[in-house]
Amino acid sequence: MDLSTPPPDLYGRPRTDTFIRRLTAFGDRYSPALGGPLLRRNPRRPLSRPTPPLQLAVAARRQLASEVVELTFADPSGGPLPPWQPGAHLRLALPSGRERHYSLSGDPADRLRYRIAVRRLPGGGGSAEVHDTLHPGARLTARRPRNGFAFCAEPAVLLLAGGIGITPLLPMAREAQRHGLDWRLVHVGRSADTLPYADELRALDAHRVVLRTDDEHGGVPTGAELLAHAPRGAAVYCCGPAPMLAAVQRALDASPAASLHFERFGAAPITDGEPFAVRIGADGPTLDVPADRSALDVLREARPDLPYSCHQGFCGTCEVRLLAGRPDHRDRRLTPEQRAAGALLPCVSRAAEGETLVLDI
Repeated sequence: MDLSTPPPDLYGRPRTDTFIRRLTAFGDRYSPALGGPLLRRNPRRPLSRPTPPLQLAVAARRQLASEVVELTFADPSGGPLPPWQPGAHLRLALPSGRERHYSLSGDPADRLRYRIAVRRLPGGGGSAEVHDTLHPGARLTARRPRNGFAFCAEPAVLLLAGGIGITPLLPMAREAQRHGLDWRLVHVGRSADTLPYADELRALDAHRVVLRTDDEHGGVPTGAELLAHAPRGAAVYCCGPAPMLAAVQRALDASPAASLHFERFGAAPITDGEPFAVRIGADGPTLDVPADRSALDVLREARPDLPYSCHQGFCGTCEVRLLAGRPDHRDRRLTPEQRAAGALLPCVSRAAEGETLVLDI
């Protein structure tokens, strides 16, 4: 699910939905109102204690596919881990201090282990750190599992995975099989050696699983081709790269499917941006931000060590302090008070054309 912007339609179709628009407008007004003088927390009530991070140890590691490694985590004391549901992700604090979100790919019934799979991406970063530094015995902390891509277990389901996008969908397939749902799963990728969990998927039900590779089928599948596998009236769950999601959205109305749930690898493409500039410090260099790129991407070219994680404006990892300029806040995390104090999330926030945002970095 793309958490940075509301879906255009209640069922995932690429058109404006009146209910979603009104619901979003209500939330934008209701949430700030909770901080009003009459609705603030009673100062006599004790503050709730923050949830401590999980302490995890790497219990096992194996190579799943080309450039994909699987890690299994456990409590170092051997105790049970917090429960989770299909679609949930784990926020790991890596040894370098980076924080990254990874979908849980194991079985929610297994309370002793968490399992993730990570594809190594070019250019280093978090994925390279996972591949190079996390070996059995390594210890790290994590936030408790959270779910922004919940599986509703509709009677008929189509699961569409692109490459490493199989990780949140595998537990959904296992859950669908356990409940006797009418389910199908299509896993697409460049070649067979790039598809993780192929054997595990076949073991669930080989007749319900389609493994499709570009090299054997003449290129990337169309959205219509993918949705042709949907049972009549099915709910579609899709996780993969942006072009795949866009193709599925465009083809949904003409397909047998009834609704679409999806999760992106990163931020949605910028379609309504204007060029502006960011300056690193009061006397630092000024960097141009094109209309189709985020300020975070431009800043990281000059400062590769700038922290980031979700690219969607909800985790807060990339937060910086605004010294000057008028920003267009597009996140859904910062409160009005935080924004007034100068907090800014450059992964999604922008500015008007010609504006320069001065950042304390």
